[in-house]
Order: sequence, then structure tokens, then C-alpha cells
Amino acid sequence: MSISFEGRVAIVTGAGGGIGRAYALELAKRGAKVVVNDLGGARDGSGHSDAALKVVEEIEAAGGEAMSNGGSVTEYEQMAEMVARAKERWGGVHVLINNAGILRDKSFTKMDPADFEMVVKVHLIGSAFATKACWDTMREQNYGRILMTASSSGLFGNFGQANYGAAKLGVAGLAKTLYLEGAKNNIKVNSLAPVAATRMTEDIFPEEAFKLFNPESVVPAALFLVSEDAPTNAIVGAGAGAYHSAWVTMNKGVLLPPEAQTVENFAANWDKISDRTGDFVPRSGPEQAQVIIGQLQAAMKG
Repeated sequence: MSISFEGRVAIVTGAGGGIGRAYALELAKRGAKVVVNDLGGARDGSGHSDAALKVVEEIEAAGGEAMSNGGSVTEYEQMAEMVARAKERWGGVHVLINNAGILRDKSFTKMDPADFEMVVKVHLIGSAFATKACWDTMREQNYGRILMTASSSGLFGNFGQANYGAAKLGVAGLAKTLYLEGAKNNIKVNSLAPVAATRMTEDIFPEEAFKLFNPESVVPAALFLVSEDAPTNAIVGAGAGAYHSAWVTMNKGVLLPPEAQTVENFAANWDKISDRTGDFVPRSGPEQAQVIIGQLQAAMKG
């Protein structure tokens, strides 16, 4: 099975280097017309970068079509203008990969509140703004593929990344609502938690591991998740050729009658409440509520 993006227009934010650049190059190689968005060249997102122009030049030199965009994901008007330019030139927007990001790591004790706010703004608000700018177009054309960039720091935690982890779990939560809202218009929304050696992570990886965790190893997962036959509501991890899925699960838990709903009884039942036997994956918040209703109905009958 060959996966093609012929006739598709794709936007990749933060595509001036690292993983984003790898996404843009492969999308173009497979036929997509690509908007290469990038703002800052530094790890903390500061400064101006000509990196997006260089990626466009690479794509065009290989026979593809691309345009650069220097808009900030934190400014909705700039994202809306980016989409308008893509539509004016190519007629639509079919794929969005929310990849733009910065790091400002410190322990929570030492973290400046401004650094917390900025990281959340770029990752979470930026993903929401870029997606919102594309949303109506995708609904109108009855086709959209959106990829959020989550992280193991958000899914599982990581010391020194309270800001980043909070933003990344928020991004995954955003995807879980948008997949529901987009379903009737053939908009599929997934999350990818990549692990790659880039300018963002250059001081994290030991030298011998740097080559294994290359951005290109993440590309297969990302492009499948924005392809025509993509699933929706998936959370996928990728790095160094390892690919896996993650889920937000809940267990059977316990049902306490009104007279037993005390702190002490909760504590006494903690082993059952935290027992993962029989874990399952609700497809939505209302489905989780239905589980509780089912428990109540069973108790009333019993």
C-alpha cells in the first residue's frame, strides 16, 4: 500500500528544522503542497529564522511545491492569514501538523511564571489557534487531518517540565474533543508523542543515542496519522524506530451507597478504586458518565 498526498495541501508549524522539517520534506516528496511555518530559530523560540525559506528551497529543488510562512502560532490573526494564503494559492487546506514548540525547563520551584505561561501559550494555545484557523475550511471541504504534538512529559510526567507537561497533556485533551466534533465532517484528529534528537533536545541525548533518535524515524507515524486512511482519536508514541499507542483508561472501581460515601470508606476501598483489572477506554466524557449510570442502575436492580 502506497500512501500518497497528491492533491493535498499541508501546513506544518515549526517546520524550519528538526522533526517539522522532516515532516514537510516527506509530505512534499509524497505529493503534498506544503506551507512551511517557522518563527524562531532558537530552542527557546526567540529570534527570527530563515529556516523556513531554506526548507522551501529544499522542497522546490526536489521538484515539489511549498511556501514559507513566518506567522506566530500564538497570534490567531497570523494563523488565519497563513490559511488564507494557502487557500488563495492552492484552493484549500487538508492537513495540519501542529509541531511548533519551545522549551524553558526548570524545576517548578525555580520556574518563572512567565516561562510557564509562554510554554503553555506556544504549545497549547498555539495548537488551538492554528487548528481553529483551519477548522472552517476543513468542515466546508468535508475533509481534514490534524495532528497534535503531545509528549511523554504530558502523558507520564518529567522532572523540570511542569510547563511543558501541562501544555502537552492539554494538547492531547484538545484532540480528544476535536475528534468528536470533527467526525461528521470527515475531520480526523490524532496525537503523536515523538522522541527525537533535534535542536530542542540536543542536550538531553547521549552522543551515541543521538543518531538513533533521528527525526526521520518519527515521520512514518506522523504521516500515517494524517493520511486519508488515518484512524482518529489515537495517541501514538514514536522514536528510534519504536512505535506504540497510549490510552486514557478507567477501571471498574467501586460504587458506594449514599450512607457509605465518607472519606474513611473511600480510604478503605482505595485498593479496589486503584485496581487496574478490567481497564477499558471510554471514547468520550459522556461515555464515562454512562458507566457510572450503569453502575447505579445495576445497584438499584440488585
